Amino acid sequence: MSEPKHQIRALYTASTVTVYQAYAAEIGRPAAEVGRFPAAWKRDRMTWIKPSFLWMMYRCGWATKEGQEIVLAIEITREGFEWALKNACLSHYERGLHPDCAAWKRQLKRAPARVQWDPERDLHLQPLPHRSLQLGLAGEAAERYAEEWIVSINDVTALAHATHAHVRDGALDAARQLLPAERPYPSADTLLTHLSR
Repeated sequence: MSEPKHQIRALYTASTVTVYQAYAAEIGRPAAEVGRFPAAWKRDRMTWIKPSFLWMMYRCGWATKEGQEIVLAIEITREGFEWALKNACLSHYERGLHPDCAAWKRQLKRAPARVQWDPERDLHLQPLPHRSLQLGLAGEAAERYAEEWIVSINDVTALAHATHAHVRDGALDAARQLLPAERPYPSADTLLTHLSR
């Protein structure tokens, strides 16, 4: 059965959801060690969180791209994640979803979070027909993320490297067994109606 085009798939528990980010060592290592971002982490910039491990691998090149050598699995509260979604604006104008382009621009300017739907990736990092959520946090959302929502931060760079090694060797079943157990995130009807058609 084919996947819905717009659906959040994530590793989650009853109270938390895991998202991924990749950073240079000077941010990634201390964040994993103490469970919060160090002073070098810029709160005044938009920060993008991704519930899809493979999309993160695509973005950071299996933790080989400069400035993205440390991959973090960040467990945040579902309450915070859903607050961000409810207060997010789609990052592009969508006819039929927004009244008009001007209304979308006003909403985008006010929103503390924004959503992009990018093609999900397979183990070869090739695009799939369905989409993966990227959630951008700025202003109040970034502040809440750093100060209130984070439950734990783990360095999963070794997992990225091990999975990539299996893919390079053609051992796709072994690679699949290492992947986080992502499943459709339970989104009530109202959670995504303003973010997808």
